Amino acid sequence: MIIETLSTFPRMYDSVMGSSMMKRAQDKGIISFHAHDLRDWTHDRHRTTDDDPYGGGAGLVMKCEPLFEAYEDIVGAPAPVPTLDPFALLRGQGNARSLRQSCSHESAGECAGDAFAASEEGAPRGAHQASSARAEMPGGHFARAGLSERLSSPERADVPEYEGALELERECAPGHGAPAPTVIFLAPQGRRFDDAYASELAQRERLLFVCGHYEGIDERAYALADEVISLGDYVLTSGELASMVVIDAVVRKLPGVLGAPDGPVDESFTSGLLEYPQYTRPASFRGQEVPAVLLSGDHGAVARWRRNMSLERTARWRPDLLEAFERAGNLTPADREFLETLAGEQGS
Repeated sequence: MIIETLSTFPRMYDSVMGSSMMKRAQDKGIISFHAHDLRDWTHDRHRTTDDDPYGGGAGLVMKCEPLFEAYEDIVGAPAPVPTLDPFALLRGQGNARSLRQSCSHESAGECAGDAFAASEEGAPRGAHQASSARAEMPGGHFARAGLSERLSSPERADVPEYEGALELERECAPGHGAPAPTVIFLAPQGRRFDDAYASELAQRERLLFVCGHYEGIDERAYALADEVISLGDYVLTSGELASMVVIDAVVRKLPGVLGAPDGPVDESFTSGLLEYPQYTRPASFRGQEVPAVLLSGDHGAVARWRRNMSLERTARWRPDLLEAFERAGNLTPADREFLETLAGEQGS
């Protein structure tokens, strides 16, 4: 899977994508990750990506121009026509994927694509970076300049492998084998993110997260989105933080990322219930004992105990999940008997 982000603060991904499971997934070649710097598609000396909102008000709004230029470079297709209809995406209009599917590679332009170039180590490799903002980032990913900027760079001759890397980028662009990305915006009006949604995204070949900041994004830019995701009814400082949550939830579902093959299956929300309690050594700690059934070696008894604990936890802490689980017809006779016993204990 190819995962890319487009934001004004690409270095925010260094620690998350350069550590633990996310780093392991990259080392194994399960995913490739690239953090694009939106400022590389600006044209003023201050590299401006935001401006004051029309009509007044607090905060700054992210501008259309760099977002559309970056989209066309990264995706390798012309951007959709901006829409002023805030509900177009919800009605299936203004969806960028439908436009990309109707465009041929020729109409997109022979050089309209900034995918990535892979070095022998599997890390991205591109043209000479013109400023410190475009230097290689820790963890093996890059904040990349736009393709058009690198084509015109007078410094490219200083890098022997430049032409080869550029040719590889063209081959990886849409129309030359690379899949078109699912473009995802993070915003309060989006579809609520959950485990089922993570499973859907885990089936995609390439994801591009467009991350807002400040007061938000110019409404016309939502024409670029295939999906809009909301993590919940709260506000974060930036879309980068929200995208990290989504990326982590998606990547851990990919085969080979977690150590145990059934790791992502036997968890909270995957089955519809909260996960059962977990214990490890020592068996006794400060007077608190591990439940005896887990030490019994009776696998059937352990499975039944875990099922009951999942039911009890869900009933106590997320009754809404249990109601949905029951409506779906997932409760067994043994489950119902246990819940009736539990209800009797709580009522006594």
